[in-house]
Amino acid sequence: MRELQEKIRQEGIVLPNNVLKVDSFINHQMDPKLMKKIGEEFAKRFENEGITKILTIESSGIAPAIMTALEFDVPVVFARKRKPLTASDHLYCSSVYSYTKQETNEITVSKDYLLQSDTVLIIDDFLANGQAALGLIDLARQAGAKVAGVGIVIEKSFQEGADLITAKGFRLESLARIESLENGEVSFKTEECVSI
Repeated sequence: MRELQEKIRQEGIVLPNNVLKVDSFINHQMDPKLMKKIGEEFAKRFENEGITKILTIESSGIAPAIMTALEFDVPVVFARKRKPLTASDHLYCSSVYSYTKQETNEITVSKDYLLQSDTVLIIDDFLANGQAALGLIDLARQAGAKVAGVGIVIEKSFQEGADLITAKGFRLESLARIESLENGEVSFKTEECVSI
């Protein structure tokens, strides 16, 4: 998605340890027009999959998930990283390790909101080592729901996440695929330049 790539080039900041900071437009402050286009693009790519729910993880995945859900006219379910005080044992749970935060979280979704009859599209802001996406896939599988695919805003193609997801047989659609962050420069995989 060319507009997303341009925004990353203009405003993204490369930090040590292969971290790309995009908090000026995706995961702290958000660009609503860009988010709308992101939702439209995911909806276009998964339009014939019979999506009934969008599944994401708090908190940075929520905005692109909501915009995608608006296009499909379906609910968004987000996995919580901390068990709420109001929660019962009526939960699906999975462990997820965060590369950026260097911590493991137990993510949960209420069994009331993820059903066997659902066809789920998983949406998240980043794919690096794939742990968040695999945790969400695990939650959907516990519910017996069908996973139509995984939609990622920014994929770090030089890390193992994409290979892990596709090796398990899941469809993966990433809107910006980063080949390298070497020397503080963002390089994209050129075959994924799709203009919308």
